[in-house]
Amino acid sequence: MKEIKNCRFDRERALYASDSLTVQNCTFAGEADGESALKESKNITVEKCHFELRYPFWHDDTLVVRDSEMTSSCRAPVWYTKNAIFETCNIESVKAFRECDSLKIKNCKINGPEHFWNCKNVHIEKSELGSEYFLMGSSDININNIKFSGKYSFQYVKNATIRDSILNTKDAFWHTENVTVYDSVISGEYAAWYSKNLRLIRCKIIGTQPFCYAENLYLEDCILEGCDLAFENSSVNATVNSVIDSIKNPHHGKIIAKGYGEIILDENIREDADCEILIS
Repeated sequence: MKEIKNCRFDRERALYASDSLTVQNCTFAGEADGESALKESKNITVEKCHFELRYPFWHDDTLVVRDSEMTSSCRAPVWYTKNAIFETCNIESVKAFRECDSLKIKNCKINGPEHFWNCKNVHIEKSELGSEYFLMGSSDININNIKFSGKYSFQYVKNATIRDSILNTKDAFWHTENVTVYDSVISGEYAAWYSKNLRLIRCKIIGTQPFCYAENLYLEDCILEGCDLAFENSSVNATVNSVIDSIKNPHHGKIIAKGYGEIILDENIREDADCEILIS
């Protein structure tokens, strides 16, 4: 495997179509402002490098990036790439990951809008992330022990498992399908509208108007805090270990909670509504 160390690159496609290459302690920045430094490459290892230039990792296959940073000027760094691992990286890019397959992210800090769109087979653990529209349209996701902050997360996500995480996020999980969340905190308004087959196990949910227009929603041993007007037009089976501020016009299923501040069943409830509302 060829090694490149302690170099600076600023030209267009500086290391284009490389194969079996290790890049260490290099900087990708400069007046030439060249893009696509490692585009169309395979079997690449990058360690302790600094990226300021755009689109460094497009259409790559088998990529490992460790202990490296990508600044906000390094736009859209990883697109159309497969079999990639990022460890202990600091990424401030816009639109960092798109249309990728088989991504592993560990011990990273990633901040910026619109990350991980239309990706599949994504594994993220022990990382801190901030983004709008995080993971939009992505599928086959495994997340463990992350701290996330940002609006509109997990929209249109399919087939995901999330564990031991803190999610500070508004409008999360809209239009998701087959998502399960364990032992996590979800804090933000309007959670999980239009979701299908969403399962929350031992989670804490904070914020107004969660779980409306949901289909086959399942909550087990959860706590709801500051949740009013919940479950409107939803089919739900829920066991809640707290008082729910209010619920409104649930559709099908059963809700069991410690109590209810208010139960609203008004003239807009569906004619076939038959949801049981019980106190534990």
